[in-house]
Amino acid sequence: MNVAVLLLLGLGLLEAEGRCFFSRTQDHCVCYNLSQESVGSIIQCLAATVVEFRGGELERYAAFPISDLDPSTTEMLGSLVIRKIIFGDLLVPEILLAQVLRFFSYTQVQELVFESCIFKGRGNWAEMVSDDLPILSLRFHNVTSAPLTGREQGFSSLSSWLETLQELAVTGSHVTSLPCSIGRLFRALRSLDVAQNSLGDESLMPTFCEGAFPQLQVLSLQCNNLTSYHSVCESMQLLRELQHLDLSQNKLMADPSSSCQWPVALRIFNLSDNGLDEVLTPLPPSLEVLDVSCNHLHAVDISLSSLKKLFLSQNMLQAAPSIRDYPMLDTLHLDNNSITELPWDEVKLLGHLRDVTAAGNPYNCSCSGAGGVQALAGLVHLGQGWPQDYKCHSPPRCQGRLVKDVLVSVLQCNSAAVIAPVCIALILLGVAGTVCLVRSRPGLVRPCLRV
Repeated sequence: MNVAVLLLLGLGLLEAEGRCFFSRTQDHCVCYNLSQESVGSIIQCLAATVVEFRGGELERYAAFPISDLDPSTTEMLGSLVIRKIIFGDLLVPEILLAQVLRFFSYTQVQELVFESCIFKGRGNWAEMVSDDLPILSLRFHNVTSAPLTGREQGFSSLSSWLETLQELAVTGSHVTSLPCSIGRLFRALRSLDVAQNSLGDESLMPTFCEGAFPQLQVLSLQCNNLTSYHSVCESMQLLRELQHLDLSQNKLMADPSSSCQWPVALRIFNLSDNGLDEVLTPLPPSLEVLDVSCNHLHAVDISLSSLKKLFLSQNMLQAAPSIRDYPMLDTLHLDNNSITELPWDEVKLLGHLRDVTAAGNPYNCSCSGAGGVQALAGLVHLGQGWPQDYKCHSPPRCQGRLVKDVLVSVLQCNSAAVIAPVCIALILLGVAGTVCLVRSRPGLVRPCLRV
């Protein structure tokens, strides 16, 4: 009971109204507008690994103090199994947030999430100096707060914790920039997600300045206001450990004079849904995964010897790219293009390709078209769309039929392969018949006599 009350006091929710509900698996507990009468159900929530608090305003608890706890209480808090806490639809005074974070230093909570919250005022982070928090993942989605610029000194009080944080997400929150000095606090950060914000080309270079995010491996800039491919490339130069970059859902354009080189560690590159008419270059030199789906590509004319996975779905391709340009390719996605035939002969020769999806294309079910798809189905995995989403568009007699149901006759599709052996056989029979006739009637062939 004491632990439950302490937790509620720390979260400022003791006098709210509502109840707590467990998921079927009993590992996730959600509390809505808690009340003092529902303390019993809250105690049960302490057995869950994920606890979620939704609804309410916490302004009246802004000045509530959290004093140092006695050793027996801290031991009890440390024994809780809660690993993730979610706050949603709340008005949160930052001064209270600072107290709550300090409270979590006594627990083993590893992930903290804020969804659709409004942060009001400014927190007093000075009391957090030298405090270590177990939280490794911090996520904000659709939150509103005062701008980060000018608050570097306050956040420096959290440096002992921020320098061990491994995952940070600030999504859908109208972020326009991240101050360089704040980025330098994240010494161990591996993953940064700033998708669905308002970051522009000019804000990236200051954000990823010298010393900021030195260990960053995964970066998502999805759905921002990025337009210059060259500027984005230039801003990534100091992220030497970067392996995965997501630039999808922007409006990137090529710069003909660009000679920027991407970090050599970059292996996964997402340029999907950028309205591209061509694949932007230069590409990372050691690229293994390239996603350029949901664009306006009519052809793909690039060569990447290290590429293993290529995603080209939902473009305007008239033909599949030659996989001879990608000797290590094992995955190729071509769904919903304008492709009429698949290069099954190249697949047979190279042998690395294992996963192909090409549903939703207008297949020509003539001999080479239908035969190629059927042959490819025997060589690789065609995904969940096979066979129901592989349909004939032409010729008229096959329109609407499944490609797999088209009868590919050897006589119809390769008459030369049938006629040539027949002709040779007839010639051989003719020669054999002549020889037999000559041997049976020697007089038919008379030698020429000299006069």
